[in-house]
Amino acid sequence: MSNPLYAHIRNNPKFQQLVKTRTRFALSLSLIVWAIFYGFILLVAFKPEVIGLPLGRGHLTLGIAAGLFQFSFFWLLIWWYVRRANGEFDRLNEQIITEAEQECGQ
Repeated sequence: MSNPLYAHIRNNPKFQQLVKTRTRFALSLSLIVWAIFYGFILLVAFKPEVIGLPLGRGHLTLGIAAGLFQFSFFWLLIWWYVRRANGEFDRLNEQIITEAEQECGQ
């Protein structure tokens, strides 16, 4: 890690902004997942009668619908993270590396 290229990258304001943005985005998504998942678990634990409410005339309950919603919603969040990571974050990463290589002469 004593390579001057690494030090140059660490000191680059674009890199610091990338780390800050990526961390904030990942933490935000994690908090959303945490709140929905544990909210559902708490609902099951403390209000099971709500989870058992039927939706319509069939056998579908609120709990099953909520579980399916969670599954779908979490996949959507994963897709969003991967899309942003592979797009915006990777482009910024490449710019930072290219600039550092040019400025350090590598």
